[in-house]
Amino acid sequence: MYPAKTYFLVLLLVSGLLVSGCLTAAAQSNPTPPAPGAANPQLDHFDVTQIDRSLDPCVDFYQYTCQKWIARNPIPPDQANWWLGAKLMIWNQTVVRQILESASSDDPKRSPAEQKIGDYYASCMDENAINHQGVASLKPELDRIAALHAMTELPEELAHLHGITFSLATATAVFGFGSGQDLDDASQVVAVVDQSGLGLPDRDYYLNPDQKSADLRQQYVEHIGKTFELLGEPAAQAAADAKVVMDLETSLAKVSLDQVKRRDPANLNHKLSFEQLQALTPAFSWDEYLKHVHAPATAHYLVMTPEFFKGVDQLITSVPLENWKTYLRWQLLNWSSSLLSQPFVDERFDFFGHTLLGQRAQAPRWRRCVRNVDRDLSEALGQEYVARVFAADSKERMLKLVHALEAALSSDIQQVDWMSPATKKAALAKLATIDNKIGYPDHWRDYSSLAIVRGDVLGNAFRSGAFEMNRQLSKIGKPVDRAEWIVSPSVPNAGYDPQLNLIIFPAAILQPPLFDRQADDAANFAAIGAIIGHELTHGFDDQGRKFDGDGNLHDWWSAEDGKAFDQRAQCIADEYSGFEATEGVKLNGKLTLGENTADNGGLRIALMALESAPSSETPTGPDVDALTPQQRFFIAYGESWCSNSTPQYRRMLVQTDPHSTPPARVNGVVSNMPEFQKAFGCKKGQPMVRENACRVW
Repeated sequence: MYPAKTYFLVLLLVSGLLVSGCLTAAAQSNPTPPAPGAANPQLDHFDVTQIDRSLDPCVDFYQYTCQKWIARNPIPPDQANWWLGAKLMIWNQTVVRQILESASSDDPKRSPAEQKIGDYYASCMDENAINHQGVASLKPELDRIAALHAMTELPEELAHLHGITFSLATATAVFGFGSGQDLDDASQVVAVVDQSGLGLPDRDYYLNPDQKSADLRQQYVEHIGKTFELLGEPAAQAAADAKVVMDLETSLAKVSLDQVKRRDPANLNHKLSFEQLQALTPAFSWDEYLKHVHAPATAHYLVMTPEFFKGVDQLITSVPLENWKTYLRWQLLNWSSSLLSQPFVDERFDFFGHTLLGQRAQAPRWRRCVRNVDRDLSEALGQEYVARVFAADSKERMLKLVHALEAALSSDIQQVDWMSPATKKAALAKLATIDNKIGYPDHWRDYSSLAIVRGDVLGNAFRSGAFEMNRQLSKIGKPVDRAEWIVSPSVPNAGYDPQLNLIIFPAAILQPPLFDRQADDAANFAAIGAIIGHELTHGFDDQGRKFDGDGNLHDWWSAEDGKAFDQRAQCIADEYSGFEATEGVKLNGKLTLGENTADNGGLRIALMALESAPSSETPTGPDVDALTPQQRFFIAYGESWCSNSTPQYRRMLVQTDPHSTPPARVNGVVSNMPEFQKAFGCKKGQPMVRENACRVW
């Protein structure tokens, strides 16, 4: 429901408001790693012995660097995608688990933050109590929906549901309502209204005509029916209700804007007055909704998808109230089932984990509970996490790398031959204003008004959702808080925000193999350096270039330079559309254009930064001696993307994710780089030497 942000891993999206408190002095010089054990994978390090010397790097560089890793690292039963980032995620979760188990002891000396994260975790881990309670904890909410007697009551109920499921849901019922930066004036926060309401990951799941999509839709309907049966409905009624839900969600999908069109921020920039918003949906009272959601008054609303709301109005006038009540019950069940008794948890996993993603087993409860705590109390947990594992000098070392990459991108912009001096000047001015957030916030969020009750797992989640929605809505009409963090310190993620014009690297990503204090420059510039370059390049990809240095949606390009950019971007879109993600399914080069542009630019400027850096000590050994720094650089980049994933996961990636699959992220980039071809002696006509190489940055 917010303007598009660009994230490197996109593992979790957490928003945050920052309040008093500083932890700089608490960061350790010698971080404490989690104790080794079967549940804790050891972090990988760059290893040149992993390459398969029987293969030709100029034929398939991804296989050359990753074939041995893939053979040694089968997908764990509870994973759909297993790669270095997934290992790092679980390593971080193990650190967090130790923190939470310590905090969950009923010690009166616990700090307020420890009380909240500890009691939340303990409530989530009490499986016996959750199973004993069954669906009783959800009954008051189900009774609210059952008590609806007229469509005029829908706005109040949606306001309530949006609040309690705000954190749980990836798509709130019917539509999304929140806050975000104004696209034309990024210094101000406005109310944002957007499409939502689907249970499947994307509109195309409802609309694609191929047989696999049709089969998946049928399995989804069966899943809905089974969940209603667990609620106590007779099988025939549950099946009928499942069809009602599917029909209504399909209708919402038909009026939703597709993901490729959503990538252009101009398609989302619709400023409407209250009267204009109300005119989109005459049958829905926005007065009632805004009153019950406690939204502040605002001069205008950023309505991202007006046509969607016209479609919603038609559904409100044509779909019977009983059908809407069935849909709302499903929305509530869908987002709450992971916190209900085991039959609900198992049924949800069977469809969303096993069928949709190909996972063979559920993640253990402790990992699911760690994710829940991080989702709802990210900065209370983050304080403890940073104190435990973040090295005191990591922030300084990262900033040096960032500045080296910024200098390389500046040099690259100055050298390109397709931009006019005026546009180059504007690009350099934007680059100079990019801000950097490294490690953790300067001030931590205040959760004192959020009640966390030991033993009330669902209530804790609902209150956390209401807390977060109120926090988000309280920003409307105020200047943007540039100090706010939107990524949890304990989740390995990174991102670029085009409206804040900043890059963000939380503490959790600054661990091996992505940021390795033991590795040489070639490895670090290829791993974390390429990620830094990737995020910086996002400021100048097909989306980022449409925002100026102040974060406003503003075309600062000359017409000729814009055309030259589009021609180069089209080359990348065409190239990646040729990669097969899984059998019979190719990547969508238009959907992945921004990420592919950032991958190509990021690695190129990382190499420029490496070659400009003062020479460091070169590692030695029989497997290293025969490799140049440039070869080690490219090998480290390839290794950073080694991955095993299920066909189901790759299919979902193609439909919903703007990132390409790992083989394309490696081979697509290096085949465009003369520097790679020189490093490995590749010849014209070999697969890693593209005849028409693509380059934007």
